[in-house]
Amino acid sequence: MLKNFEKTYRKFDKNFWVLVAASFIDMLGGSLIFPFLSLFMTQRFNVGMTEVGTMFLIWGLGAGLLGNTLGGALADKFGRKTNLIFGLIASASSALLMVFIKDIVVFYVVIGIIGIFEDIAGPARQAMIADLVPADIRTDAYGVMRIVSNLAITIGPAIGGLMAARSFNLLFIIDFFISLLVAAIVFLFLPETKPQKSEHHQEESLRETFQGYRVVLKDKLFIAFVVVVMLETLMYFNMNSTLSVFLVNFGGITTQQFGYILSLNAGMVVLFQVLFSRLVANWKPMLTMAIGNILYVIGFSMYGYVDNYGMYLFAMVIITIGEMIIAPVAQSLVAHFAPEEMRGRYMAINAMAWVIPVSVGPLGAGFIMDNFDPRLLWFVAGGIGLLDVVGFLTLHFKAGKKFEAKQNGYKTIVSNDAIPAMVEAKTINAE
Repeated sequence: MLKNFEKTYRKFDKNFWVLVAASFIDMLGGSLIFPFLSLFMTQRFNVGMTEVGTMFLIWGLGAGLLGNTLGGALADKFGRKTNLIFGLIASASSALLMVFIKDIVVFYVVIGIIGIFEDIAGPARQAMIADLVPADIRTDAYGVMRIVSNLAITIGPAIGGLMAARSFNLLFIIDFFISLLVAAIVFLFLPETKPQKSEHHQEESLRETFQGYRVVLKDKLFIAFVVVVMLETLMYFNMNSTLSVFLVNFGGITTQQFGYILSLNAGMVVLFQVLFSRLVANWKPMLTMAIGNILYVIGFSMYGYVDNYGMYLFAMVIITIGEMIIAPVAQSLVAHFAPEEMRGRYMAINAMAWVIPVSVGPLGAGFIMDNFDPRLLWFVAGGIGLLDVVGFLTLHFKAGKKFEAKQNGYKTIVSNDAIPAMVEAKTINAE
């Protein structure tokens, strides 16, 4: 095992490992806060889940329509490093304001600003990975980032649950200092990685850079995939928005116990993702996505009818197995859609599969929880998941050969010293 780790380490240069370390620290800070943001809002402002859904709508609009769009274009125009530093410092400062906010309207304004700044840095981070790593080992690089991300999520929610039991303000203060630390690491130790234009390619104007989104939107196969993944995210994001409120307020568990549920999810990924990546390596990609989403449907629907902590944990085990089946296939396709000079913009549009469901999903979920039996939410989520399964099956029958060509054209041969998994679109928060 140690020999395999050593071989993996030697595959990449030091700049990649600096980015990995910085990302781990940043993800750890984000995972302290994000799973408990819904609880923070309901307790601080004494509101229901409809108001929480409104908060996610504002955050998602800021992140998706402004943050990602600006971030993708600016990363391609001005460089990755500048965007990363700016996003980290700005989001850290905005998060610190949470400690002092007493009015819900001001809270909505600040959460929108945080959404913009956090997602300005997102496309730059993903593009930098592709810049730093040769194509033949890029799959392994995204696998390293995925495992590091889940390691952070394994640790973060458990720590965050303990802190939240004492004071939510601690979460925001610690995340502030963590973000400043990561910004300093990026500034001091990472080079700019934006690919240089050749003599035959004229530098784009800022206007032309933004107009490049038209090219991305005309990539029909890519857009079809993004749309279907939106349905998947609409179901999956309940784990990071409404599940905490449902289980703490209606399921009879503590914030600390909920932190352990999320840590179970991330811990399983750290331990077993390599195994599942090898298992699905040669499966047909869209059928694999459909199988993983069937497990999502089973796991999320269970929260509507089980009523004890052991079964809550078991439901998360089922969800996590689905996640480990889906992730290697989904991201191995996404990582290779983009031309080199448009990586930031492709990453930004791909992020819409996350941002748009985050914007509208919690609002709908909040309406259900506030006006109907809260358990109904999980059956609705399961129904959306079934639509998602139909979507992936349709993609398989309509364009399955094209997707398989994408997968096979860029897939790295799985070896004992490789880490063949791909980074997820979830990132709690990782960004």
